[in-house]
Amino acid sequence: MTLSEDVNFVDQDGEFEAASPAYPVIFGITLTPIIIGILVGVLGLIGTGYILFSLILPAWDTYQQQQAKQNDLQGQIEQRKASIKQIEKVKADLELSKQQKLQVLALFAKENTLDTLLLDVNRLVESSNTQLPADAVRAKLKKFVPVPGKAEVITDGTLGTRVDGKLKRRSINVEILGTYEQTQSILRNIERLQPLLIFKDYQSTLAPEPAAQPGKAVLRVGSAPITTSFQLQALIPLSPEELAAAAKDAKPKK
Repeated sequence: MTLSEDVNFVDQDGEFEAASPAYPVIFGITLTPIIIGILVGVLGLIGTGYILFSLILPAWDTYQQQQAKQNDLQGQIEQRKASIKQIEKVKADLELSKQQKLQVLALFAKENTLDTLLLDVNRLVESSNTQLPADAVRAKLKKFVPVPGKAEVITDGTLGTRVDGKLKRRSINVEILGTYEQTQSILRNIERLQPLLIFKDYQSTLAPEPAAQPGKAVLRVGSAPITTSFQLQALIPLSPEELAAAAKDAKPKK
């Protein structure tokens, strides 16, 4: 097989023909691939800027506002939590204060406890006579006499001005017979009683010897007896009604 002689690869001048591609022309500008690429890039930047300013930035501003609102609400929640904790602490402190108040009030005497004070003191005196020889001195409660009248409201500052008008006292005159050791033990035991008691006007004297019977000598086993007299003062808190009445009387009259 042979090539046709009609096929001619050269022009009349003996050179190959140069193929000239056809590009579109807009406004006198030929849209070559480079120009088209530049135009596409510029349009992309313009689109990106439009999206940035019209969509992203408003959304970001909204996000920032919501974030600030969230932080503000979270701060309010934390403040309320702190307030709740503070309220709980105040309640706990109040309950502790009430318990401490009850414990302090338990140290003071009450009107009804004074009724059993005679029995308590007599029991303490008799308990000092246990395991004593037959001829030993036996302790005795010779006097237990409450001062007549109602309990006296303390206003003289003897216990401090801070308790004036808040406490009242009942006074009881007491006299005990016994040896020095017995008397010391009895007084210590009285101090351990639950009501808060104050000793006042303490006096001790040697007790007179018992008269000897005719023809018999007086034998004493152990120490000589002494007579001890003192005044017990029981401190009693004023009731809320008494405090209110005292405060009303203390107000200056117009």
